[in-house]
Amino acid sequence: MKNCTDFSDYQTKQSLAYDLQEPFRWLVDLSVVQAFESGALELHDFYFTGDDYSYRFEAEAKRRFIEVLRERFNSGVKYQGKVLKWDTIIEQKISELGRFLTGRSSIIDFMEPAPKLERQDDKEMRTKILALTSLQAKELGIGKSTLHYLRKNARSPNSFRTYRKVQVKLPRLV
Repeated sequence: MKNCTDFSDYQTKQSLAYDLQEPFRWLVDLSVVQAFESGALELHDFYFTGDDYSYRFEAEAKRRFIEVLRERFNSGVKYQGKVLKWDTIIEQKISELGRFLTGRSSIIDFMEPAPKLERQDDKEMRTKILALTSLQAKELGIGKSTLHYLRKNARSPNSFRTYRKVQVKLPRLV
């Protein structure tokens, strides 16, 4: 049987674990948005359970979402002169917190690295791509097949990326 100190100790550890997820919650939130935009998750993957009034999602949808989540956590970010994966940064931040709590460090910084949430496919860029004529594309050095896929992506509600070589040519549009 557990005594009261064991129970309160458990609650404290559990609360700390929940608090530690907050600075990095945006990684999961962004993964959810990305999963819906990419089609990895769709509304029909979810079902309502009347017994506890919550939504669940199918096992195959969970597998697809976990893959999107894995990609996000394994994506690289520049931090302290290196490119590290987010899971490595989270581990370092937890160690930093431990050093702070034990008095071995007087500083703690959960602000760095800051997320960079930039989209290439904003409304303005989509409008420019859709208005681009074949002649203009040729003058910019954009081939017919590239223009075809740019237009296809610009018409889609999903987010998209462009190759760096094409990306540098597009801002020159007037």
